[in-house]
Amino acid sequence: MDTTEILIKIRKIVRSINLESKKIEKEYGVSIPQVLCLHYLRDSVNFQAGQGEIRKFLNLNASTTSGIINRLETKGLVARLPKSGDRRVVTIALTSKGDTLMTNMPSLLHEKLEEKLGKQEDQAILEVQNSLELLVNILGIDELEAFPVIPEGE
Repeated sequence: MDTTEILIKIRKIVRSINLESKKIEKEYGVSIPQVLCLHYLRDSVNFQAGQGEIRKFLNLNASTTSGIINRLETKGLVARLPKSGDRRVVTIALTSKGDTLMTNMPSLLHEKLEEKLGKQEDQAILEVQNSLELLVNILGIDELEAFPVIPEGE
């Protein structure tokens, strides 16, 4: 059995993610993980969240998440708000500049995928999930840190 077609399809997926990442970085000055962080804050109560919540959402380690937040803060897209009474605790808040950026941001591949998968039958989604699980197991990458998407600039 020739498995070349499987490899070609995987390469197409990876390439499309890389192309999207480069385009967003060039046109908007932010990486995809940074965009996902901004999306999370935009959908959060009062446009704020703790760094731990953001880390869990992005499925990244603490230092990577901290780096993403630092870069967003440097660009003025988020702000760190200290908790009154406990300066060790900070809340990350979306700024108006960050909100404006998100308003102008096009839909990302993963959002399009989510929308299209939502229109599929449960059985079809289960088949995709099982096939991807098989590939992850075959490649031995199930322990690899699961970035939300392939990061270009992180």
